[in-house]
Amino acid sequence: MSRPSVTRRTAIASAVAATLAAGAVPLTTADAAVPAGPVGWVQSTLVRMTLEEKVGQLFVQQVYGQDANTPDARNVPLYGVAKPSEVVQKYHLGGVIYFAWTDSVKNPQQIAGLSNGLQQAALGQDSKVDIPLGISIDQEQGVVTRIGPPATQFPGSMALGAGRSAQDARTAAAITGQELRAMGVNTNFAPVADVNVNPLNPVIGTRSFSSKPELAAEMVAAQVAGYQEDGKVSASAKHFPGHGDTATDSHTAFPVITHTREQWEQLDAPPFKAAIDQGIDMIMTAHLAFPALDDSGDPATLSKPILTDLLRGELGYDGVIVTDALEMAGVRALYGDEEVAVRALEAGADQLLMTPAMDKAYAAVIGAVESGRISQADLDAKVRRVLELKVERGIVADPMVDPAAVDTVVGTTEHLATADAVTNRTSTLIKNDDGVLPLATTGKKVLVTGYGVTTTQILADGLTEAGATTTVNQTGTSPTDAQIASAVASAQGKDAVVVTTMKAWDTNVTDKRGGQQKLVKALQDTGIPVIVVATRDPYDIAYLPGTTTYLSTYSYSPVAIRAAARVISGAVAPTGKLPVDIPAKGAPGTVLFPFGHGLTY
Repeated sequence: MSRPSVTRRTAIASAVAATLAAGAVPLTTADAAVPAGPVGWVQSTLVRMTLEEKVGQLFVQQVYGQDANTPDARNVPLYGVAKPSEVVQKYHLGGVIYFAWTDSVKNPQQIAGLSNGLQQAALGQDSKVDIPLGISIDQEQGVVTRIGPPATQFPGSMALGAGRSAQDARTAAAITGQELRAMGVNTNFAPVADVNVNPLNPVIGTRSFSSKPELAAEMVAAQVAGYQEDGKVSASAKHFPGHGDTATDSHTAFPVITHTREQWEQLDAPPFKAAIDQGIDMIMTAHLAFPALDDSGDPATLSKPILTDLLRGELGYDGVIVTDALEMAGVRALYGDEEVAVRALEAGADQLLMTPAMDKAYAAVIGAVESGRISQADLDAKVRRVLELKVERGIVADPMVDPAAVDTVVGTTEHLATADAVTNRTSTLIKNDDGVLPLATTGKKVLVTGYGVTTTQILADGLTEAGATTTVNQTGTSPTDAQIASAVASAQGKDAVVVTTMKAWDTNVTDKRGGQQKLVKALQDTGIPVIVVATRDPYDIAYLPGTTTYLSTYSYSPVAIRAAARVISGAVAPTGKLPVDIPAKGAPGTVLFPFGHGLTY
């Protein structure tokens, strides 16, 4: 699943030549005369760009609104203009990023229309150059999924790790990439290359493929191939140099990784090396300190020893380095927003994601170039890498999408069936001491309770289809005593109870009252068979003493919950194997269930 590493400048020559040989129509008459090769479109474009245009290519920002040309007041405080198209043109942006909270991802047709509108804004500027946007998203699948149904859903990284199939990982990335590209999204900030060696990690967890670097590396390489070669979107491995061993969330604080250099080589580096060997387009930085790699106290995002000396120098990476979001607390603790932007570029980053102070950051970078703090040669090298990526990934040749073709790609019957088949191979049966599973559901009365309004209903629907009579009593992420009592009352007279948990171990943030743990115990005390389904982290079982039947889905995505219903009813036998160790509560050195454990029937 790997291929020899190639330099981007070698690849760009092939890409441009292939584009012209295929008869693609260049964007402008001037571009048509540019010869193929590494100094073709890229070099011609670079020499015609103004300083402001070059700096603009280094920024990737969120824009508010469902379409490009309708004013949205939320843009004004950030950018001084209201229309998404105006934001793109004001700063000559290199890229944008989509979120649900920006109203960017309402449905596939809307997404395609927004993408086309933003590309038209980028290409319609009064300029000597035409440079399309990188349009990005975090569609990792699983817990980080920006575009929901009807787009095809997959259960996420740790579930794929449990399935142990590199081909399935590649297929999931290929389908995800194909559907993103059909909606005009050409960059996916995935896969996660972090190795989740800390079960208490609050920010990575099931976003990671495994706690074992070898498995994580295999899956990362497979997904890079799936996204880029099959799906035709850029992939971005994250979060370099590794975010897997932290109990701190860099969105809200400043984590410190205490690994030695040798531990980094053994644990954190392999997935990133695999991504580089696979020819990954982008690598995203982490907002954390890693003293063994740089003892300055600066986050990796602002560290020249980490980004330039290590990533570029030692690992030989020559693609685009993009920062994680610069609005996160982990990168804003030491410097002002404009200084953060300049320092990130000085450290070796090529693109700055989501600065919270665009006017100040944009002006600061321009000023840094004019003063010589950032050299013209360094600026040009960064812009060149961005432009080369856009050529290589086909964005220059084909920036627009056909809205009429969206439904022929996104959420097709074939894609959905493939997602079900892949997900069936990920569910992991960890305990079945009493032989409750498979449950003979026909004619049985089953209570479905626990986490998630949608999750409990989808699970109940699946069991109903299997012949059970189901009752739903959803209790949320932190059940109250009253909700627990209600669930226990609902269990009376039932043949079985299925209770879903979601980070029941986390009583610091997710469930401060420990309600999920209390709920499971109260249900077990009824004497009715209780099936616990962990819909996110597999580690919950360490905090649920007395549990005899335990199934892990690694995800509350509907596709994973439907698969759980098939496993419970016996329609599908569980074949997933733990991609992590599950340690005992409060005793990380004591393993309750080891990597590779998984039951079947």
